[in-house]
Amino acid sequence: MNQTPVLEGYGVRLEPMAQQHVEGLTRIAIEPSNWKHMNLRIETPADVQKLVDDSERAAETGTVMPWVTTVDGEVVGATSYLDLNRPHRTVEIGFTWLARNWRGAGVNPRVKLLQLQFGVETIHFRRIALKTHHENLHSQRALLKLGAQFEGTFRNHMIMPDGSTRHTKWYSITEEDWPAIKASLLARIATEPIRKPA
Repeated sequence: MNQTPVLEGYGVRLEPMAQQHVEGLTRIAIEPSNWKHMNLRIETPADVQKLVDDSERAAETGTVMPWVTTVDGEVVGATSYLDLNRPHRTVEIGFTWLARNWRGAGVNPRVKLLQLQFGVETIHFRRIALKTHHENLHSQRALLKLGAQFEGTFRNHMIMPDGSTRHTKWYSITEEDWPAIKASLLARIATEPIRKPA
């Protein structure tokens, strides 16, 4: 059973990824820069359909919650809970991407606020992990700005679609970290409105 909830607030809405999102995702997903640091490639409408189909199946396992990110009804990206472990109260936030014209527009901090708030305050996760490609310096800076703690590097962690090696940088936020991170995020979004593309 798909247990992915709708999360909404701060000007963004996270909807459980479903078939009605295929068209909106197809408009923005077939863009190489979305996948530069990911271990998959979305290059055709068929790839988008497979992504949605696979996400729906994964959600049925109870260990994944895939969301589509929307602003005023417009699909602008996607994000997920991965490796959700209720007995140990841990999860990973990952597979997060935004359409090129929505990057740096104030959306991602709001998405993270919704995911972290739901995770810590509703599900009561003790640890939320985040990881990124070793060459993705933008994401590494963003995670540190968020307040996540760097934990180390998994060397030779993945083989990328082009055959190159990915060393994965791991970060985490714990329930003890959350009050300060929440206050920081709320202050940040109060002074950084969402900037819609022209």
